[in-house]
Amino acid sequence: MRLIEHWIDGKSFTGTGAAAGDVTDPATGDVTAQVGLASKDDVEAAVGSARDAFPSWASTSLARRTRILFRFRELLNDRADELAAIITSEHGKVLSDAAGEVARGQEVVEFACGIAHLLKGSFTSAASTGVDVHSIREPLGPVAIIGPFNFPVMVPMWFFPVAIAAGNTIVLKPSEKVPSAAMWLAELWRDAGLPDGVFNVVHGGREAVDALLRHPDVQAVSFVGSTPVARHVYATASAEGKRVQAFGGAKNHMVVLPDADLDLAADQAVNAGYGSAGERCMAISVCVAVGDCADALVAKIQERTRALRTGDGRRACDMGPLVSAAALHRVRSYIDAGLAAGARLVVDGRDAEPDADGAGFFVGPSLFDDVTPDMSIYQDEIFGPVLSVMRVPSLDDALRLVNANPYGNGTAIFTNDGRAARHFQNTVRVGMVGVNVPIPVPVAYYSFGGWKNSLFGDSHAHGTDGVHFFTRAKVVTSRWPEQNTGGGVDLVFPRNI
Repeated sequence: MRLIEHWIDGKSFTGTGAAAGDVTDPATGDVTAQVGLASKDDVEAAVGSARDAFPSWASTSLARRTRILFRFRELLNDRADELAAIITSEHGKVLSDAAGEVARGQEVVEFACGIAHLLKGSFTSAASTGVDVHSIREPLGPVAIIGPFNFPVMVPMWFFPVAIAAGNTIVLKPSEKVPSAAMWLAELWRDAGLPDGVFNVVHGGREAVDALLRHPDVQAVSFVGSTPVARHVYATASAEGKRVQAFGGAKNHMVVLPDADLDLAADQAVNAGYGSAGERCMAISVCVAVGDCADALVAKIQERTRALRTGDGRRACDMGPLVSAAALHRVRSYIDAGLAAGARLVVDGRDAEPDADGAGFFVGPSLFDDVTPDMSIYQDEIFGPVLSVMRVPSLDDALRLVNANPYGNGTAIFTNDGRAARHFQNTVRVGMVGVNVPIPVPVAYYSFGGWKNSLFGDSHAHGTDGVHFFTRAKVVTSRWPEQNTGGGVDLVFPRNI
């Protein structure tokens, strides 16, 4: 059985942890590898490597750092298909979706290649008599990135290209369900010329996470996962005085007005609801039909949902399996709960016949109608291919529904009415808004992040927010007098004159 080790100080590291976890191919149910789970000593070794590498990397010129980033970008472009195949083998999403994940992560690498512009300070000559003032941005030190299972490449790449370009060193803790992509990326960084110790990987569960959150040399933590864990990460790491950006769960609504192109809306509801088997924090899980468009919209979504092909992501399928047997059980239990609560199950995915070999973790796309706010299929983040349709009489009713939800990650409106779209985008209390765009993940030079229980901490990912998160500002006030002017002692607070 293949053993997936850690990556510390530029090479594979077996570690001292006695525990190991199974790595499973979700399409077949077969265990394909074992992953070593880090002990506290292993975390100490990884952080120590990052700490020792930091002074040299922080003092490396911007020109050299960006050359390494450009080299990493080119290597990734040449070998992106390899990485997509690794994602599919451990997460299960179809190959085209995995390739899209790699491409969206690569956008952040390309953004980070131009970081020199965003690291520029400012300078004011003669701010006071003989006094100049300038600002600079400096890296923090070793930073920890704790990644989720659903995007083992894209989500870590929201953070580490910016952090590395800014002069920080990295300890990445990927999900133990999908560990191989992180090791592949570590080797790619080595091939790109990144110095040893700048990028480290440790695998593990809560013990490894808590060791990183509490380690005195870790200066900042970036996390993406469920809301309960995000709360824990934020509370624990911030209590230790660290910078934290912790992205939690979501319940994303797509509002459809009667004037919308219903064919477009139905296409996008299906794409955004069932892509990656619904295992996306930005998935549309609630379609809010406004006014008299509901019957026609549900019929169009039903038609498209029934046509989807579920199976092994390496085959000609639209949707792959869920990541684990536990995820499969959870999603099926929510479908049962929706039926028991009185929702109308328009498409039942529990009896899907997947195109796959073995006992994979498959459930087909499921569509509910007549869902109400008191039902668990509305209140909870299912994280599976379950799309709920809710009916409301007006746009203001839709806005009240969205704004009352405890999550505020993403939302979308489909309409041909510019005034309605503008009212929606200005009134909705959600961090990312799409207008005729179902999954409004911004491009890399803007920042990703939600509101309410979808984000803990003030900083969003990548873009300018990301640069500021991974650097700290310093302001220098300087004076170079030609000679002592004999001004003498003066205890008055200095003034700019």
